Amino acid sequence: MLLATIGLVLGALLGAYVARRRKGVLADMLQFAAVYGLVFALAGLFLSIVILRVGG
Repeated sequence: MLLATIGLVLGALLGAYVARRRKGVLADMLQFAAVYGLVFALAGLFLSIVILRVGG
């Protein structure tokens, strides 16, 4: 579960950064942060599941 939380935080930061580089306003940064955060959290969740299944 920790990987999902880390993914959420890193994804949100990356999303806000990408929106800012594209000269987005606050709403753009919030939307990008939300979407990137969800995608990275899901990736972290799946990675956690794989690690638990393989590791025993």
